[in-house]
Amino acid sequence: MGTKERIALGAQELFFRFGIRRITMDEIANHLGVSKKTIYGSFKDKEELVLYLIKAKLKGDKHDFTCIQQDAKNIVDEVFCIMSRMSELFSKINPVIFYDLQKFHPKAWQLFKDFKGEFILGIVEKMIVKGIKDKLVRSDVNPKIFARLRMEEIEMGFNPEVFPIDKFKLIEVQLALAEHFLYGICTLKAYKMIESYKKNMI
Repeated sequence: MGTKERIALGAQELFFRFGIRRITMDEIANHLGVSKKTIYGSFKDKEELVLYLIKAKLKGDKHDFTCIQQDAKNIVDEVFCIMSRMSELFSKINPVIFYDLQKFHPKAWQLFKDFKGEFILGIVEKMIVKGIKDKLVRSDVNPKIFARLRMEEIEMGFNPEVFPIDKFKLIEVQLALAEHFLYGICTLKAYKMIESYKKNMI
């Protein structure tokens, strides 16, 4: 592992635990046992470090979501596989990190929004089209409209003004919204499958 990757990993550990805003470059240096000069040799400032981490995270997510879509048995399986992965991730992350990104790192947050609005949107559209072919999604559902609805649901779930982080658990919000989405587009044939997956998620 190179110096830049080691710094990024150390910063990620602290960000995941405490959020981004409260962690300084000094604390990252102390955490890694290196000088600030070493850190600034790889990243000119904290903003560049955050952008680097977000780009790496989104690259990994793109790979993971592509694999999930390729391996999923059907739309219900795909949605719950994604939610299972999100649950595992959120269990390791302080939810304040999403608030920090939106409020203090707009460039990094925009990368996340662009990823959601382009790559994830395409994933969801394909998911719905396949669901219609499998007769698990109603034939009158417009994939382009409902894929965009799903994107808005996901973003709303991260909005601390709608779901304050001191009152709602992020993963519980996202699970509830995913369930709402599925029940809204799926056929009766899929309902029993949804109930079965829900039990396994508990």
